[in-house]
Amino acid sequence: MVYIISWDDFVQRSVELFRAHPDKTRYVMKYRNCDGKLVLKVTDDIQCLKFKTDQAQDAKKMEKLNNIFFTLMARGPEVDFNEVSGKEQAEAQPAKKGRGRKQ
Repeated sequence: MVYIISWDDFVQRSVELFRAHPDKTRYVMKYRNCDGKLVLKVTDDIQCLKFKTDQAQDAKKMEKLNNIFFTLMARGPEVDFNEVSGKEQAEAQPAKKGRGRKQ
């Protein structure tokens, strides 16, 4: 198993792998706190794609990838993943009102 260096290449190839075999593809996240490393793995038991990072900023990228996979699993593999991002989903939720003091 070889680690993919480019994040964009990893996302593109993992989505293609899911679309080819949606019922066999697995997505696994592993975080080792002692090393501070995050490893993402997408496999269909024939092909295995892995991405490793120790950068904290890649956590946001991982969150976007989770949203892509959740959308593909819920809506089906033919949905366009470019329309999925956390920003649109956050805007769709109503704003929460806090417990401020009344004046």
